[in-house]
Amino acid sequence: MSHTANIALITGASRGLGRNTAMHLAKKGVDIILTYHANRGEADAAAAEISALGRRAAVLQLDSGDVASFARFAAETRAVLAGWGCDRFDYLVNNAGTGVWAPFAETSEADFDHLMNIHFKGVYFLTQKLLPLISDGGRIVNVSSGLARFTLPGFSAYAAMKGAVEVLTRYQAKELGARGIRVNTVAPGAIETDFAGGSVRDNPEVNRHTASQTALGRAGLPDDIGPMIASLLSDDNRWINGQRIEVSGGAYL
Repeated sequence: MSHTANIALITGASRGLGRNTAMHLAKKGVDIILTYHANRGEADAAAAEISALGRRAAVLQLDSGDVASFARFAAETRAVLAGWGCDRFDYLVNNAGTGVWAPFAETSEADFDHLMNIHFKGVYFLTQKLLPLISDGGRIVNVSSGLARFTLPGFSAYAAMKGAVEVLTRYQAKELGARGIRVNTVAPGAIETDFAGGSVRDNPEVNRHTASQTALGRAGLPDDIGPMIASLLSDDNRWINGQRIEVSGGAYL
């Protein structure tokens, strides 16, 4: 089986940066498999928007922190691809995530494990499980955070997991290079989404502070990130590999 249009699998694509990335890829002619954790309605709405752009869309449920569910998820992905007349997809965007804010001295083991399972262990083993379904010459983007470079109190566990993912990216690029698979990290700065309770978007004080620490003088928007990831996945950027690319407007320079 073969396919002509490129296909992307984006975790956590029912909202936020994942959804924005899905839309910009669809505008570039890419078909989308999108995952959601709990809100099927949001995911279906995103899929309808992709379909309205003339691309195919499929919705799959995924708990990105539940490694035991990944074999089932891979089988469901394989079934979607078969329904589309192919057996591989081209782009994997490991985007799904959640945030926990707590001072280092007060971070619980439960919160630590929750973040590790979603942001590091989940990314590690989901990608491993999906490798047979990724086309040779495909692309992987692991979404990190500006917090892996600059330091804001309260994010020690979250940022440490993102730091781990950035190291993992380099190893994946090295070990998957024989298959022509490129792997990069995209590290957004503070973005106006519902992440972390929507604080950057909805709290004027947080938004003003973010803007004051950013060279371009404002907080980031989803439209600052989705097009960049879509561009990174294109052939225009085929020689970028094993890199961490921060997309923060120049935060905390």
